[in-house]
Amino acid sequence: MTHDWPELATRRNTPSIVPALLREYGEATRRTVEYYLASDRPAPYLHDLLTDYPRRGGKMMRPCICIANARAFGARMEDAVHSAAAVEILHNALLIHDDIQDESEVRRGLPTLHALHGVPLAINAGDAMLLLAMRPLLANISTLGSHVSMRIMEETQAMARETAEGQALELGWRDGNRTDITEADYLTMVLKKTSWMATIWPAQIGLLIGSQGMADPGSVVRFGFFLGAAFQIQDDLLNLIADRSYGKELNGDLFEAKRTLMLIHARETCTEDERRTLDAFLTLQRRDRTQDKVRWLADLMDRQGSVDYARTVAGALAGAAEHEFEVAYGHLPPSPDKDFIVGLIPWVFERT
Repeated sequence: MTHDWPELATRRNTPSIVPALLREYGEATRRTVEYYLASDRPAPYLHDLLTDYPRRGGKMMRPCICIANARAFGARMEDAVHSAAAVEILHNALLIHDDIQDESEVRRGLPTLHALHGVPLAINAGDAMLLLAMRPLLANISTLGSHVSMRIMEETQAMARETAEGQALELGWRDGNRTDITEADYLTMVLKKTSWMATIWPAQIGLLIGSQGMADPGSVVRFGFFLGAAFQIQDDLLNLIADRSYGKELNGDLFEAKRTLMLIHARETCTEDERRTLDAFLTLQRRDRTQDKVRWLADLMDRQGSVDYARTVAGALAGAAEHEFEVAYGHLPPSPDKDFIVGLIPWVFERT
């Protein structure tokens, strides 16, 4: 199996500003997250669980998108760091719940929270983090004013609905054993489940902060969709081929029978006999999907060119993101933050 990444139309490499700001803004966000998750009294069976996933690290893409957008539109980092912390807390809360729903075993290179502490305590910690994410958003009132803070809360509510709808699609397809999912269905799910929270919402919050509520948050939706979709397909690809630095269970998506773009393509292009075998695999419980069966499916994807096809689609989405970047951000003056935002497009493919 070959592993050459798709080339963007501009053939750019990730600019150095991307890792630099991921470190700088990421560290500022981590300090703020710690502040909001801290407690002035003992909290057995809870506090250590709240801080577990945030302290494991992570790429910090989401909060950095928030801060970079705020600064590109004219704000200071301190104006955006509370919102960035809310983004990161909410993201980690959903990771806890996602891991339970997917029966995942590994998160950021370590056992998942429910594997360490059991499902009930992990759910409780995830629920607490969802609510604690509101604290920094409410703290915005004192620095951003009630109008901008309310606009941020409105976009947060819209994101929550979109994300839940996307997660419901993915879980429903799996639990209902849907085999008629199309590429268009997959991209709709990705828009809702991945793009809205990972790229669109953080950009919208930053835009509102930087423009003091004057700019239209809808102006970054298309850029965020294409960037987020390329990110998700790349994440699906990494799940098949990545080394230990990836931090998740290798082939976890296959064990979980997720309807990825590669699985959809393989099923559409394989023989009738192969399709019957694939459909039989999808009916199994996770515990019955053995390494041999998963290996057969991975080989089928390779033979059908599904992996290369997904790379091609991701590359096309990246090209679309470059175009939409100019539409959404072209009017802004040059800045390191503007360079960071467009630099995320090649970074999506170079991250591990």
